[in-house]
Amino acid sequence: MSRFFGEIRQVAYLVPDIEAAMDYWANVLGVGPWYYNPRVPIQNYTYRGERHEPHNSVALANAGGVQIELLQTRNDVPSMYRDFQQAGHVGGQHVAYWTEDFDADLARAEAAGFKVCMSGEVGVNGRFVYFEDGQHPGLHPGALIELSEVAGPKGRLFTLIREAAKDWDGKDPVRPFPDLNTL
Repeated sequence: MSRFFGEIRQVAYLVPDIEAAMDYWANVLGVGPWYYNPRVPIQNYTYRGERHEPHNSVALANAGGVQIELLQTRNDVPSMYRDFQQAGHVGGQHVAYWTEDFDADLARAEAAGFKVCMSGEVGVNGRFVYFEDGQHPGLHPGALIELSEVAGPKGRLFTLIREAAKDWDGKDPVRPFPDLNTL
């Protein structure tokens, strides 16, 4: 466990074909069910201080207490995902820590020298930031850190995903994201 952020709650993989990746994880590794959103409704997205309109597809499932995120970029807007891909990487790109006290944890991270490179929101109480670490450029590219707010509907979605995985029997391996406004 991180003494600074707590438990790693999510490991994210950038993939070139999210449908094939979900099939592999479900049918070969037995991880699922996958909750899939072909176009994540990201609001207030910024990369290095500039606003953009990303089109990302995301699938989420739990493997025990860790959530696995599969992410496929569908357009070429500037992002840390694009940076990773343009460097020739595929696979593990970041780990996420979850917080219910986003403002306090973000302020603490920034006071400790973490610099926000990318940010946005998914629903109410669904803010996220990715930090860049210019002090340690030799780190593995998968060492990126996301701080993700889970105080509202996004947190309830993550609980639903974790609970669905506990007794998953292999049936219905890909499911649509529920509407965050109804959670």
